[in-house]
Amino acid sequence: MTAAFKFSTGQSAFQDRSSQWNAVISDAYFPLELQFQNPFQFNGRLSRMSLGHVGLSRLTSDPVNYERRPTHIREAREEDYLVTLPRASSVEFRQLGKDVRCDPGGLIIERGDEPYRFMYQKPNDLYVLKVSRRALSERVRNPDRFCAQVIDATSGTAGLFAAMVNQAQSRIDQLGGPAAETVGRQLLELLGLALDEATGGTPGDVSSVRAAHLARVERFIRDHLKDPALSPDLIAQGCGISKRYLHDLFKDVNGTVSQQIRDQRLTVARDRLAASRGMTIAEVAYRFGFADQAQFSRLFKARFGITPSEFQRDPAIR
Repeated sequence: MTAAFKFSTGQSAFQDRSSQWNAVISDAYFPLELQFQNPFQFNGRLSRMSLGHVGLSRLTSDPVNYERRPTHIREAREEDYLVTLPRASSVEFRQLGKDVRCDPGGLIIERGDEPYRFMYQKPNDLYVLKVSRRALSERVRNPDRFCAQVIDATSGTAGLFAAMVNQAQSRIDQLGGPAAETVGRQLLELLGLALDEATGGTPGDVSSVRAAHLARVERFIRDHLKDPALSPDLIAQGCGISKRYLHDLFKDVNGTVSQQIRDQRLTVARDRLAASRGMTIAEVAYRFGFADQAQFSRLFKARFGITPSEFQRDPAIR
């Protein structure tokens, strides 16, 4: 989908409104069981557009109860997250044994491959982003830890993310092609940074302290990807920890420091190839610290399943 899709129940017969809303919601996100306070007087509007790896939508509707059931998940072929920002009234959400209430000004993340219940008892206006597990996992380690957790989106990077979502939605009819893909990548980057900022813990909690150290290390790596001297020694010095402790941190995530550096470089290099079509593969490879184009191409294919040249030639892959 390249053009914005828009739907309103105002164009439907009263007896068809609930069934049509159910179909539109399933198509925009994934199959859900819906319950309405009054199915024959229901009103709802939805607009959505694809921004590369991000699906951006806005839905305004009367109260609804949305339920993702095990039968829906068994038939799913992809794993996706929904990032929801309520704007008019509170939403109640239950997943993984957690019950949360998210007021306007906050955001919550829902796992599409786990049952959940999502509802609002007053008319609401919501922004919803649909993001694949792979795309979000490339920006933030273990996104599942943020599910069913309310994140303040009124300040900091989360506030900037929410503001950009609002701006992108307000210009949904003007976005297309490379501009839409670029906005999608920027939203993903901001979301990843916002989630990293939300990582915290109490000083007495050893696991939380290690998680905070790991998050700081990952941010340092992101900020220095273009530095050819980026190494475990430089990272340890920059983060004020020992090299031994640095390597020990990555045992918590079944990886190594070198893998983290390589994977982050490949991800930003791929995004640069998509955004800057005038740059050669060699220029991108050298810019992000790879020894030569051959090494970059080999690692790129191992990571993404295609070569950089194939990625450049086929816009649909992006």
